[in-house]
Amino acid sequence: MTLDALESGKPARITGVDWASLAEDEGKRLKALGVDEGAEIAVIHRGVFGTRDPLALRLGNMTIAIRRVHAKAIEVEAA
Repeated sequence: MTLDALESGKPARITGVDWASLAEDEGKRLKALGVDEGAEIAVIHRGVFGTRDPLALRLGNMTIAIRRVHAKAIEVEAA
């Protein structure tokens, strides 16, 4: 499943990232934040309007926000 479909509060592990679907600068930013295979991640909040953007994520000890389109490029499995 992709990260945008992960239920809020459920821990997961990143199994893959479709780097080709992301712009180069967006991919670099996500890599710099630690988004990569094997990382533990959880959705902790979703935006309240129609697109439910952005998603707030717990990644290690950090809280980061990404757009839903980026979350769709990240494959996860329940931890």
